Amino acid sequence: MKKFAVGLIGLLLVPAVLHAENWPNWRGPHYNGSTTQQDLPVQFSQTEDIAWSVDLPGAAAATPIVWEDRVFLAGVDAERDVLLASCFSQTDGKLLWQHDIAKGSRKDYRSNFASSSPVTDGQIVVFFYGNGDLVCYDLDGQQQWARNIQRDYGGFAFLWTFSSSPLLFDGKLYIQVLQRNVPVEGRGLFGRPNRSYLLAIDPKTGESLWRHFRPSEAIAESLESFTTPIPLIHNGTKQVLVAGGDDLTSHDAATGEELWRWGTWNPDRIPHWRLVPSPVVGEGVVLACAPKRDPIYAIRLNGSGHLDDSAIAWVSERRSQVSSDVPTPAFYDGDFFVLSDVRTGLSRVEPQTGEVKWQVNTPGRAKYEASPLAADGKIYLINFDGTVVIYDASNGEMINEISMDAPRDGEMVRASIAAAHGQLLIRTTRKLYCVGAAR
Repeated sequence: MKKFAVGLIGLLLVPAVLHAENWPNWRGPHYNGSTTQQDLPVQFSQTEDIAWSVDLPGAAAATPIVWEDRVFLAGVDAERDVLLASCFSQTDGKLLWQHDIAKGSRKDYRSNFASSSPVTDGQIVVFFYGNGDLVCYDLDGQQQWARNIQRDYGGFAFLWTFSSSPLLFDGKLYIQVLQRNVPVEGRGLFGRPNRSYLLAIDPKTGESLWRHFRPSEAIAESLESFTTPIPLIHNGTKQVLVAGGDDLTSHDAATGEELWRWGTWNPDRIPHWRLVPSPVVGEGVVLACAPKRDPIYAIRLNGSGHLDDSAIAWVSERRSQVSSDVPTPAFYDGDFFVLSDVRTGLSRVEPQTGEVKWQVNTPGRAKYEASPLAADGKIYLINFDGTVVIYDASNGEMINEISMDAPRDGEMVRASIAAAHGQLLIRTTRKLYCVGAAR
């Protein structure tokens, strides 16, 4: 794992790093899709090397979150049309607790309200849903507080289903809502402007600490962002990175004040460039993935104010496989691993120069929208059909290709694979697998 601490800028000294065996949020203990886990399985199937599996009552995109023996999962009961918050034992898959959150699980055919991943700090676990419900439990499932962000601050002005995951960092819970400035298809505020914002909440009480409004020059759907805020400590300053609305911004973690802004990947202000990939940090740069088939931009972290293009360390070549419309890249072993869903490739990229060290085509015809897991010298991917593909991180050679699902009724596998305690947590459309030797 050479350069690992340096790749995190040596400064992400948050509590999650002290529990690197856990997977406490969507992108793992280092917020970049990687973990120090070793001896992870590569030879398995739906029945082989499975510690346990449980049936799920509906498909959802939220990634499993792990703390010690607890696996937290946001989901749906499709038959009852109910949103769920669940907790399983990682030892044997036993359902420890489960709560109904709300009736009604979707508003469009592409996704449902259980697309945001939970987050935990080992004391509490917070679930957030696309209908605005935000619910906090202790690890034994006792509700601590609950609120609905749409009821508090107005309906989400999104064409598609809102799905940003929450962040716990520096003693605060962060929620970002980057939305249209006018209502869309009946959603949003009427008679007054919709404003995009970064919200900080006291995780102990659920009370708002501050709400920082984030302006944008983007137009229409390009104002919409489905990214997740990412923490950073740089030059002693605790920051929160936010991507969307055609720009990348950094905010003071204590106040929400904007520290710097770089933009734009959309100089022509194309109106339909919603953003999905979250920022990812490594070796002094942060990646911003332009949408659709456009390039990736590496922005240096030593600026302040409104940055011009001198802040760009490199830009990937147009029409290259170093591009991503949906998956967030991983940072591992000193390099970025970029999965392109639109150009069907996986690339290992040097952070300072953008040099492509190796590049492979992803197999099959199904899309790969789940973000990659990087661990134990391997890169784990999963596609819509539930096929897991494992690569050697050093040279891009395929290690294995494993079918873990046979989706039905238009359902798709979208949840990223998580790793904790020497096991993989793989969510398919109707099952949650714990892969590896039993604990």
